[in-house]
Amino acid sequence: MSEFRNRVESERAYLLRYATLQLRDAAAAEDAVQETLLAALAGEASFAGRSNLRTWLTGILKHKIVDAVRRMSRETALGTGDEEGAAQFDALFDERGHWLEMPSAWPDPDASLTQKQFFAVLEDCLAKLPAKTSRAFMMREHMGFETGEICKELAITPTHCWVLLHRARLALRLCLEMNWFGKT
Repeated sequence: MSEFRNRVESERAYLLRYATLQLRDAAAAEDAVQETLLAALAGEASFAGRSNLRTWLTGILKHKIVDAVRRMSRETALGTGDEEGAAQFDALFDERGHWLEMPSAWPDPDASLTQKQFFAVLEDCLAKLPAKTSRAFMMREHMGFETGEICKELAITPTHCWVLLHRARLALRLCLEMNWFGKT
């Protein structure tokens, strides 16, 4: 087995975690990773080493994830369970939209970003979000999609997209406060 193939295959676990977080479907994530690995092995000659192997593979995987999202949106309708947590979030604000109780200050979020444990907690928090909310958040904040692209992929309106992103940010903040920053 070639050294390049070994290096590519050693990134499989990382790619699978990444795809699972994006797609929230183990089978679709596995398919996307397999397609990524096949494309990487077929394109070995195009990898000139100008970037990190993981970065190159993640770039390929992002395209495979977009293809999977498009395929999934054509094949099945996405659930509408994203409205379930609306009352929970509304209870955090008064009638003018101000916090009823100010969130606690985070001690040093930049230092936390460097810790692997933080990312594990963040992944858990993302997994607790409704599927469409999580997908919209990851497409926007991690994959860099514009609102129009997210709306097209998830078959939603821009207003609905902004609501999903707002709810995702609130839910992630609450979850991180409880599970990471609030730990003493």
